Amino acid sequence: MGFVNSTPGGKWRANWRDPEGKQRAKTFRTKREAATFLAQVETQKAQGAYISPHAGRVPFGEHAQRWMDTWNTEATTAARDASIMRNHVLPQWGAWPLAKIDHMAIQAWITDLCEKRSRATVVECYRLTASVLKSAVRNRLIPFNPAEEVRIPKKRTRDTDERIISRADLRSRLLPAAPDFYRGVIATAAGAGLRWGEVAGLCTDALDLDGGTLSVVRTVTEVSGHTTFKSFPKSKAGRRTVPLPPWLIEVIGEHIRRWPPLDEGLVFSNTVGKPLRRTLFRSRVWKPSLVRAGLLGKLTQNPAGGWTGTWTNQHGAAESAEFATHDAAVLEVARKAADGLRFHDLRHSYATWLVDDGVPVNMVQRVMGHERASTTLDHPRPLHPPHRRRGAHLARSHR
Repeated sequence: MGFVNSTPGGKWRANWRDPEGKQRAKTFRTKREAATFLAQVETQKAQGAYISPHAGRVPFGEHAQRWMDTWNTEATTAARDASIMRNHVLPQWGAWPLAKIDHMAIQAWITDLCEKRSRATVVECYRLTASVLKSAVRNRLIPFNPAEEVRIPKKRTRDTDERIISRADLRSRLLPAAPDFYRGVIATAAGAGLRWGEVAGLCTDALDLDGGTLSVVRTVTEVSGHTTFKSFPKSKAGRRTVPLPPWLIEVIGEHIRRWPPLDEGLVFSNTVGKPLRRTLFRSRVWKPSLVRAGLLGKLTQNPAGGWTGTWTNQHGAAESAEFATHDAAVLEVARKAADGLRFHDLRHSYATWLVDDGVPVNMVQRVMGHERASTTLDHPRPLHPPHRRRGAHLARSHR
């Protein structure tokens, strides 16, 4: 049993032995406070819930590093989480003792963060902060998780969320505006509903152009600018066979004839036969193609020569500038314009087309590679009302 004694300074010290038998002590202003604390310690020991009052002195950053060292997630997930921790979480909480972090402080931080960052970033910041504190609770460093019940504003749907491109605009505007060498990448993502990594990892052994199918059996991941093959898709449902529409068979066949795959058999590679990098593709190919197609910003040829580029910045304000050449205007608008169609929106568009054609949800789920039908239903936003949809089967919807 513990005991309470006075100190030479006129205070009172609670003394006890922890579950490991080590002598512990803590000083209080009054004898009553010391006795109350000692009773709580003895109760915790009896219930197997003892937490050292000194354990909470461990800095958040120190425990966070130990927690991160135990990660066994996918390389891309680990890289994303490490970036969020390094750039947002640790600058805020790294030096704080775990016991000093309270619910109000976390809520104030999240509220302030919502004014500066996207909701997706805020959600990730909260998730990682709460996970570190949850680990601290499990390791008996703090008695409870102060991040519980912290409120994050609900997501508000905007006009720029999950934009859908029509089949007509894809084939008459976007594809002609894309560079010849990369046109097949965009066409395959839209015409087969593939994720970026699935398009980048597509090899000739997964193609059957005569049979009109494509098999998703591998992906390419990118971490810190380095690409690697992964011999399996995102999930078990991700391993699938997708029927190809005739127009896409023609595009892929033309690409292979003009640029035969090299040793690794990559259908769509960079100029030296290696996997495409998503970050470079977005800035050098994707966004400029949107501008040329008239799907991002606006370009106007001036009567006296040159071009005027107009765009909306990330704050929603309109901007414009004069350029000597069309190419210069395209690159600058692509660099500065906000929002616009995302590459992943091609996959959402594909699902929407199928649903709009009346293809059953279970069939859409299968070709999309979704594990749950609810995921399939979350994305498509039909372009036409139900009475105008065609009840065609999947092959016809690929026309």
